[in-house]
Amino acid sequence: MATSHPRRRGLADKSVRPTRILTGIGDDCAVLRLLPGRGQGQDTLVTTDFTLEGIHFRRDWHPAESVGHRCLTRGLSDIAAMGGEPIAAFLSLALPRDLPQSWVGRFVRSLISLAEQFGVTLAGGDTAESPNGILADIIVVGTVPKGKSVLRSGARPGDRIYISGELGGSAAAVWQMRKKPKRKLNPRDYRRHFFPEPRIELGRILREKGLASAMIDTSDGLSTDLAHICEESGVGAEIEAELIPRASVGKPAREVDLKFALHGGEDYELLFTAAPKKRVPSRIAGIPITYIGHITREKKIFLMNRNQIGYELEPRGWEHFRR
Repeated sequence: MATSHPRRRGLADKSVRPTRILTGIGDDCAVLRLLPGRGQGQDTLVTTDFTLEGIHFRRDWHPAESVGHRCLTRGLSDIAAMGGEPIAAFLSLALPRDLPQSWVGRFVRSLISLAEQFGVTLAGGDTAESPNGILADIIVVGTVPKGKSVLRSGARPGDRIYISGELGGSAAAVWQMRKKPKRKLNPRDYRRHFFPEPRIELGRILREKGLASAMIDTSDGLSTDLAHICEESGVGAEIEAELIPRASVGKPAREVDLKFALHGGEDYELLFTAAPKKRVPSRIAGIPITYIGHITREKKIFLMNRNQIGYELEPRGWEHFRR
């Protein structure tokens, strides 16, 4: 997921790469060709993500079942964003000494339940004692037909921009919990936050039908993830505020503010571009698909209002190390 951050912090240079690493830092997954000339026509996808107590969840807000589900969703969503099929997961856990075993059991059962839903095997990992707080690192390995990974770098001027599902539901839940820290939210009223669904089938269909020219999952927020596509593709974008699909959450359900849809992360929807000649259905695999704008040559992102007056949209989604 966060493969772009280490590169910016000087940990790697994607211009220096062994030939078996087709795509490294700068996309949702690394793409490996482990057995060139002898494989079965498949490339290997690998992604890794942290789930950290106090950053991604709080025990007084999130049940263990939600934490386990969300932990694996982070990795599965990266595989979906490449158009791949997940195969195996590896989980490393650092746990406080006083953490109840019942919490760990509920966490693991939920994670395995989601894994089984997508035919993923929990194939290994590690455990250690943590001096303060829970740390979970999930590695997910998948496959994609050789040379068919959908990268962030494929967007071209004139391409149309689409988003699956609805945005802002997860950020709205976090806002509610921060507003009233002692009030526990009902996960059924904020399901996209507590139990998000990775769009594996949607990503696969977009790849198989050749619809997506570039793709990313909205783990960091629309404004930030669109900026990732534009940066890797060397382009800009214009999106229309009125077209962005906003989630309805709570009880009674209310549509979230535009700021949550623009900048809130952890929705795990798929943001993708498609050539103008491609016919993109309004629903794929039962999931609504919404056109929200187009790719431009100018390397800036503009948000247009109903009067077609735009202002430059700065990435304000999630980013580690931001003050």
